[in-house]
Amino acid sequence: MHAITEYSNEHHRLGVIALWESVFGYNTAHNTPSLAIDKKLAASDGLFFVALAGDAVIGTVMAGYDGHRGWLYSVAVHSAHQRQGIGARLIGHAEAALTARGCMKINLQITNDNERVIGFYEALGYSVEPRISMGKKVESNIVNPER
Repeated sequence: MHAITEYSNEHHRLGVIALWESVFGYNTAHNTPSLAIDKKLAASDGLFFVALAGDAVIGTVMAGYDGHRGWLYSVAVHSAHQRQGIGARLIGHAEAALTARGCMKINLQITNDNERVIGFYEALGYSVEPRISMGKKVESNIVNPER
């Protein structure tokens, strides 16, 4: 059984960066793994979790909570460990943490080029909702530390 634990910058950072680059292939500055990690750590909310095989990071989930709704972000499982229930366990772990905080609804977004995961989330009780997702980048807060 793989362990799920809270993220530790000292022990997990390089593994998370490598995993996200492999799984997501981020190509926008606001999604740079090191920046996303730093911004999440600044929130100090204890809602960043990793799945481990020994000391190796093989999965992640970040959650957020605003006092009403929870959100799931950066759900990733290394390709060699997919279809073993790790993703479902990570989601369950984050859901339990959000529920313990009083969260009443949990949301997530899927990019339109990642439709293959819809069935995965539906099997966990999520459904497609009739919503339009809008976003606005705050460029002054997007500083890429790797440049």
